[in-house]
Formats: sequence, C-alpha cells, structure tokens
Amino acid sequence: MPTIPAGEPHRQRQMAESFGTDAARYDRARPRYPAEMIDRIVAQSPGRALLDVGCGTGIAARQFQAAGCTVLGVEPDARMAEFARSRGLDAEVSAFEAWDPAGRTFDTVVSGQAWHWIDPVAGAAKAASVLRPGGRLALFWNAFRLPPPVADALITACRAALPDAPFDLNALGGQPVGAYSPVLAKASEGITAAGGFSTPTEWTCTWSRDYTRTEYLDQFPTSGVAARLAPEALASILERVGTAIDGLGGSFTMEYTTAVLTSSPCGD
Repeated sequence: MPTIPAGEPHRQRQMAESFGTDAARYDRARPRYPAEMIDRIVAQSPGRALLDVGCGTGIAARQFQAAGCTVLGVEPDARMAEFARSRGLDAEVSAFEAWDPAGRTFDTVVSGQAWHWIDPVAGAAKAASVLRPGGRLALFWNAFRLPPPVADALITACRAALPDAPFDLNALGGQPVGAYSPVLAKASEGITAAGGFSTPTEWTCTWSRDYTRTEYLDQFPTSGVAARLAPEALASILERVGTAIDGLGGSFTMEYTTAVLTSSPCGD
C-alpha cells in the first residue's frame, strides 16, 4: 500500500515524481496485478483500445497488452515514460489533467496505483471526454500485508529514521483493503462531481506472491517513504529488515488484495 500524504495528494506530487529516480528498479521490483483483474476489465470493455493514466514504467500496460489490448500511456515523469517506451509501450509525457488527447478516444481508461495523484474531478472529466460509447473507467490499487516480524522491523526502523513523517508509518507493514476506503471514496466523489458517469462500483481480487530476501529489499527503495531517506538511513533499514527475513528462512509470502473502482459513462 502506498504511503499517501494526508489531505489532497494530487497537490503534493513530489513523492510521486520521485519514483523515476530508478525506473529500472521500479519496473523490476514493483508488484504486478492479478490476472483475474486484468481479464475482468478486458471482458467489460467494449473494445481493446486502452488508455493507461499514470502508466509509470508500463507494468499494468504490458499486462493489458498481453491480454490483447492496444495501450497508450500518459505519464508525468519523463524518466518513467522513457523506460515504458523502451519496453514497447507508446507513452506520452504529461499530467493527465493537462494532456491533449488530440481527438483520440478509447474503450477503457485504466489507472493503477496512480489516481490519487490526479485531481479527482478534473481527472474524471478528462476520462469521460475520451471514452467511447459503452466505455469504462477502471481505477485500481494493491493493498498488501507483510508478515508481522518483517512489518515490525520495517516500521520500527522507519520511525527512528523519520520521526516527523507526514503519513502513518504503520501503513508500511500493510493494511486491510478497507484502509483504502478514503482513497476510493475520494475517487468516487470525483467521478460523481465530474458528471456524465454512472454510480461507481467497487470489487476486489485477493492473491499472493512469494518474496526472497533479495527481492523484497530490492522493492522497498521504490516506495515513496524511501525517497525521503538519506542513503545511510536506507541502508540501516534494509539491514534490519533483511535480518527479520532471515529469521523466516530467507523468504516469505506477501498477501495482496487489489481494490478496483469502475464506472461507465451515463446511458451506457
């Protein structure tokens, strides 16, 4: 689960724009999305033309491409967009609210782990303007839960390094998908306020992934909180967390729940 700043995160994009510092690591280490979710979104789409908002390095986009879709990505970080292009995704650099679709329309607009960085009303209005009849807006986020020994080590070490963090460091250990309720509610309110959409609906997918010590220690530096750490503080945290993983035999299973919010243009 991302460490989302309180208030209006779309006005505090410094954290989001830190992810491109090491785009290759981000792409390598960040979790994917469950096949069940990909298949369901594709099945509900009237066609295979997708727009991926905040596409990052193209993690979700490549999954949709593998499911037979053509995908255009929009990404505000030029470093992330360049990496996405190197992996075969057509990606344009722009904040979504300011992006010019140049008359193009799409069957589905998706956004993975990114919609909270977008103005919820302006973003929904832009999505509505590019959706074809019968189209769909699908927003999704991964919630996770670390094993208690790993979570405890991570949270304790981060509290020592960031005593004045502007977000709840307990989220680093993972939270139930219900913790996303404020994020989903804000997105839903934006969709309703923008007008032109049916009442948003929510659904979830549960899944898991096994991590080795090396794999998880590769992932943590891609988090927003890691961007706030001095190199020596990050190294200390990774050492402490690595020791906790060693205590579990050098690997563990991460439990994930993916929360999805969808809506269609009114009348569809």
